[in-house]
Amino acid sequence: MTWNASRVVVTGGAGFLGSHLADRLLADGAEVVCLDNLITGSERNVSHLVGNPRFTLRIEDITRPWSVDGPVDAVLHFASLASPVDYLQHPLATLEVGTLGTMSALRIAEDKGARFLLASTSEVYGDPLVHPQPETYWGNVNPIGPRGVYDESKRVSEAFAMAFMNARGVEVRIARIFNTFGPRMRDHDGRAVPQFVTQALAGTPLTVYGDGTQTRSLCYVDDLIEGLIRLLGSEYTQPVNLGNPHEVTMLQLAEMIRDACDSASVIEMQPLPVDDPQRRCPDVSVALRELDWRAEVPLEEGLRRTIAWWRGQGR
Repeated sequence: MTWNASRVVVTGGAGFLGSHLADRLLADGAEVVCLDNLITGSERNVSHLVGNPRFTLRIEDITRPWSVDGPVDAVLHFASLASPVDYLQHPLATLEVGTLGTMSALRIAEDKGARFLLASTSEVYGDPLVHPQPETYWGNVNPIGPRGVYDESKRVSEAFAMAFMNARGVEVRIARIFNTFGPRMRDHDGRAVPQFVTQALAGTPLTVYGDGTQTRSLCYVDDLIEGLIRLLGSEYTQPVNLGNPHEVTMLQLAEMIRDACDSASVIEMQPLPVDDPQRRCPDVSVALRELDWRAEVPLEEGLRRTIAWWRGQGR
């Protein structure tokens, strides 16, 4: 990256995205301090980094008081319960990490004079009435529905970030992350790719909700990490969509994964969850213009790598 960060704090650093970020930052020569309370993260995700003198993992809840000794160039706030399975099971923890956790991370950034990168989400758009979704779209969110704890926690996180930038001078970057997949997702994550992969490999029915025509746009994790690094190093201070604009229905995705796993699993239709978005696809023109970034890994190749990783875990 053009902007140099020699010491970086990553909240949620033992999670899916946080651990991949730690890998990339270390490869770029930075020192990385990861904080994670392991409610959804896992020490296994960063076990390969143990012994690296530039890497530290602290098991800590960032909704409680915390601090970091020494200089910090960037704070990357990725602590979150991002899967419906998790935020429906832990609604208060989801709200706390998006409010108290975001404020504490912003205060660390302010104290250290560090750049702050917020991992926001396409869920700020809710069940969108505009398609594809540009950053200028304000969204269609049900604040009291079952998904509201996650959607609104990210929307208020963005508001906190902008307030700290405008009132306190904190350098803020906001990534609105669309559906991302790859190695280190959990077996029972609840999101489509890990659910379909684990079901297909086990030979059990693939669960597709509704009539399967609802869409998602899936980005492979390596592409997403590249976009995040470019955003962190940029001078652009408004939210940026990061995702793959290639749209696929859930039924198509289930069939692709079943075929890639060489599985005989049948596809089983189940009722659609409450407030489940019907379409989700990013307008990535801002990322292309400001970051010279677009997703490069084809869905089929990303799925091949992901399935190979799952098989390699002995599952």
